[in-house]
Amino acid sequence: MSQSQPRPPGGSPESASRRHVRTVMVAGVLIALLGFGTRSVFGLFLEPMTAAQGWSRETFALALAIQNLLWGLGLPLAGILADRHGAARVIAVGALLYAAGTAGMALATVPWMLHLFAGVITGLGVAFTAFSLALAAMARVVGPEKRSIALGLGTAAGSLGQVVFSPLGQGFIVAFGWQTALLLLAAITLTLVPLAFALPRARTTGPGLDTGLEQTLAQALGEARRHRGYVLLTTGFFVCGFHVAFITVHFPAYVKDLGMSGSVGAMALALIGLFNIVGAFASGLFGQRYSMKGGLAAIYGLRSVIILALLLAPKTPLVIGLFAAAMGLLWLSTVPLTTGIVGQVFGLRYMNTLFGIVFLSHQLGSFSGVWLGGYLYDTFGTYDPVWWAGVALGLMAMVLHLPIDERPLARPAPVPVSAK
Repeated sequence: MSQSQPRPPGGSPESASRRHVRTVMVAGVLIALLGFGTRSVFGLFLEPMTAAQGWSRETFALALAIQNLLWGLGLPLAGILADRHGAARVIAVGALLYAAGTAGMALATVPWMLHLFAGVITGLGVAFTAFSLALAAMARVVGPEKRSIALGLGTAAGSLGQVVFSPLGQGFIVAFGWQTALLLLAAITLTLVPLAFALPRARTTGPGLDTGLEQTLAQALGEARRHRGYVLLTTGFFVCGFHVAFITVHFPAYVKDLGMSGSVGAMALALIGLFNIVGAFASGLFGQRYSMKGGLAAIYGLRSVIILALLLAPKTPLVIGLFAAAMGLLWLSTVPLTTGIVGQVFGLRYMNTLFGIVFLSHQLGSFSGVWLGGYLYDTFGTYDPVWWAGVALGLMAMVLHLPIDERPLARPAPVPVSAK
């Protein structure tokens, strides 16, 4: 009579693998929620900070424009480090910078201090805690058949952060004042440190990591630079940054200029995040079945239509809410499709790095949208020129995405070691 074999400690390898996947997924979702949620509410501080310090809107806008630029410049470096050493250490260091910059923003008394803390230090902190690093870690622990859905889930989590933090940030400001509110947000960002170490601490193999072809980083960058679709994707993502950053930073002030209360602006940001939970996850499902470039072209075209409708419609709280809901469906729905194309065409070995370069273009767009919003408002007394630029850029991005070739690159089969 045979005896049953004792189970290994901790259960079967399959159950351990499932637990590992769940842990990475939960940690990635929380990193996206907390990191993106915190930075999404900085626009709520534009009006109270400029009023208290006697600064122009351009002064505040330039600080957040610098933040977006440093986020973009820092992300390729963060991607290289994450591809080489794993995302855990990178995100932990970024959380410390994020907290320091946000706390320093509360203590800034002159413009250069605001630009240093809110711009440079917080920008680097956001770059090194970027949800794209968590998305890449999530993509690597699932198979290709679930990759787009995982990317959509992580992106939707960032949107949930905006839903949670918009009323939370406004509540902090009303209850404690803007300075204490920023210090509370700084404390929240420190929770990213323990979450980071739930992610793989080194680059590992897995069902989502391509191992068939060994490439150097230089070879991967050269391959991407010569790919016409990668160049078009990078150029088009500039427009996403322009739209998202301008609305995030300036929309609460735009709503107050229309004679509505600050709670309406906070409600609008929350609605954008709420509806983007649906939009981002639906985008991930769409990309699993249909053309990702087609989805991106449709998203940018619809953004132009929605912005045009806002410009032509009467300005009421209902119109503001409808605009926020419609824009929310298209808000970060670009991210699963954009990251999905990068992973599908080039594989996941250097996904952090290659997406980091695409994202740099996004952040150049963010810098332009945020800074131009403040500059043109101070010059003309209205945000309308930036809104019209957003319409034109959306149509341009729609056209740019249509010719992208999203098929995986054909590469030579690896040579077996015995044949060398």
